[in-house]
Parts: sequence; structure tokens; C-alpha cells
Amino acid sequence: MNERIQEKLSILADAAKYDASCSSSGGKRKNDNGGLGNAEGMGICHSYTEDGRCVSLLKILLTNHCIFDCAYCVSRKSNDVKRAAFTVQEVVDLTMNFYRRNYIEGLFLSSGIFSSADYTMERLVRIAKKLRLEEKFNGYIHLKTIPGASEELIQEAGLYADRLSVNIELPSDDSLQKLAPEKNYAEILTPMSQIQLKVAENREERELFRKVPQFAPAGQTTQLVVGATPESDHQIIKLADGLYKGYGLKRVYYSGYVPVSGDQRLPQVVQPPLMREHRLYQSDWLMRFYGFDADEILDPAHPHLDLEIDPKLAWALRHREIFPVDVNTADYELILRIPGIGMKSAKRIVAARRFAPLTLDHLHKFGVVLRRARYFITCRGMALEKREYDEQTVRRKILYGDGQTRSALVKRQLDLFAPEPTIITAPDLVSPQLDLFRQAS
Repeated sequence: MNERIQEKLSILADAAKYDASCSSSGGKRKNDNGGLGNAEGMGICHSYTEDGRCVSLLKILLTNHCIFDCAYCVSRKSNDVKRAAFTVQEVVDLTMNFYRRNYIEGLFLSSGIFSSADYTMERLVRIAKKLRLEEKFNGYIHLKTIPGASEELIQEAGLYADRLSVNIELPSDDSLQKLAPEKNYAEILTPMSQIQLKVAENREERELFRKVPQFAPAGQTTQLVVGATPESDHQIIKLADGLYKGYGLKRVYYSGYVPVSGDQRLPQVVQPPLMREHRLYQSDWLMRFYGFDADEILDPAHPHLDLEIDPKLAWALRHREIFPVDVNTADYELILRIPGIGMKSAKRIVAARRFAPLTLDHLHKFGVVLRRARYFITCRGMALEKREYDEQTVRRKILYGDGQTRSALVKRQLDLFAPEPTIITAPDLVSPQLDLFRQAS
């Protein structure tokens, strides 16, 4: 690789790291033409950055030149950063050379906007087309769809890409107008709707004709920046719920706002809100797989997620009247809502109780987290906890265990790559065993 290409790669790979929506799950493109790559089954090797984000594929921008001036974006036109742009052939060559060396399993390609949406989208499509038709590359390809691009280009992109995505960026149109005045929700939602219709049409056509080419077989995704604007968590998960139901999205990704400028319109934060991002992903999981509605997880009276406990536990503590639940008689949907019981454990419970009443040992073998679940279940009509605890007591026991008070501790998310922290022990946490040890030493 020559120095010029290496410099471009360094600039454009670094600029692409802020896009979180890089999961490749869902692609099923087989290698049946004697070409390179295979996205069937697992297909893609995922790696993880130091801040915990999933980074799969060769993840780059076509260019970080951009005609827009979005305050939250590192590639905005007013930002004084080094600019670069790949040619179509350079991206194709990089992808093939990296794949042949087993560095990557596919391509995640986004871009700043050169001179217009169509001009940029046409180049993204050309890259995917050359990889598929000329290089016979069958690995995974994820293309960003440029808002404002023509329907014809979106149609062509879906024929060559496994997944398409349109980033909605901010949780409300008002915030988008404030921080990215050149953008609007209508231009973002229009391609989402077009992709949804094309996917549905393609599914119907493939039921009639087996040889019809697939259109974006891994569906579409989007990304929301969290923490750059004042919207509550309730507003964010309501928006995500609407996108899942209204546009058939496979995933909504949440990206904690990373401060990239001193713009006065943006909040001055020291570090990204990673724990809030994590709780939003947990809420998203509850909506997608556990049967929760957005208004059940949060409501106007509780607009923000609790950063200390997961959203399912928070919901259970607010609805103590439903519990305890007898795991031998409750239906599957209710068992799913018990803290400490996941989907696999719930299925095992429902399957096993047909043959014999379940006991505590059974639940433990099924993978139930009894430290959480014990306050919300009964077995054979017998409660695992004899006493009736109030909400705060249950919360404290789950967080800290029995017989301890940890109000003096300040919880924070640890950085895997930070220097070794200094451990400060609060006076009320010194155990009798530790006292004896100190005296003996």
C-alpha cells in the first residue's frame, strides 16, 4: 500500500468511527458463483473498539468532505480537519486486498456529501456494483443511503448491498433544525419508506419467482445520537418504537454523543454518556424481543431511564402488584417480564414444567439469575423470600446484596484502557473480616 492510500485510509477510517450502526447480522448471501467471500450464517468477524462499540468489516468513509455543517459531526464543513477522498477503484482495491489477507469479512461504507446527494450516492453504488459484478465479491456490504438521493439510486443500491441504512441522527425534527439546519426529517424518512416498500415488494416477488435478485436482504437500520440534545429517554424509545413499527427497521443504534467541537449549541460534556447508551440498548431489546411497549418502559411520570438498574428491573419494581409470579403456572409472556429470566430460560421453564413442578434447583440449572428473580417469583406456591420488602429494599438488596450499605459509593462505568484506579473504601463498608485482617497484620 503506497503512502498516499495509507494516509487516506488513516483519515477516513478515523472519521467513520463515530457511526455505530455497523452490525452485519442478518446477511445470508451465499458464495455460489466461484467468487470471494461469504456472508452466509455468521459470515462476518466482529471486533470491538476500546469504548465497547461493535466494529465489523472495513469501516471507512468514501470522503470526509461535506457540504453540510451539522454541529455534532466531526466532518462538518466548518471543522478544521484534514480532508481526503477515495476514488471508486481505490475502495474496491482496498476491500479485495484486505479480504484476501483475511483482515476483513466485508465492507461498511459511508460518506460525507460531495456536491449533492445523488453525486455521492452514485459513487457508493458504483463501488458495490464493481465489487459484486467485476470482482465477484460475495462478502457482506453495508451502504449508507444519502438522504435526498433519487429512488432509482436507492433501488440499485439495494440490489448490491446486504444492508442499507439512513441515519436519522437526532431524536426530533426541532433538534435537527437547530444543529443541522440543512437537513430535515422528511428527507430522512422518505428513503426509509422507499427501502421498506422495496423490501416488501422483493419478498412478495421471491415467493413467486425464485430467481428474483434480493433487495437489501439484511434490511435497513438507523442511528440516533444520544446526549447532544435535551430529549428524554422516553422520547427516544418512543421514536425507536415508531421506526420499528412504521418502517420495519432491523435495528436502531444509539450512539452516545462524543464532543467534537466547542459549538455553543452543544452540551459541554466530559465523556460520552455510555451508561445511558447501554440502558437504551436494553430498552430496545425489551421492545424487540420481550413484548414491552415503549410506554410501559417509560412514561411522562418516569421520562428517564434509571442508570443504576436495568429497565426490566425498574419496570418490575414499579409494578409490585403483579408479583410474585408462580413459574409453574404463569404464561410465557409474563415469565419473560420477571427480572433475572431471559428468553432461553423462559422457554426452558415453559417446556420443563409440563413434566414436573419446578424447584429452585431447576431454575438455577435453567440459567435463571436467582439473585434478581427471587424477589418476584414463587415455586410450588412458596415464595423464595419470606419477608415482604418494599421497593427500595429490594432495589438495594439486588444492587448490593444483604447487610451492606453502599450509599457512599459513586458508581461509574470503568474504562478498560485507563490506568489502574485508586480504590477508596467508604468507612461504613469495612467488614469485620477486614478489620481482623488489618489487626493481624
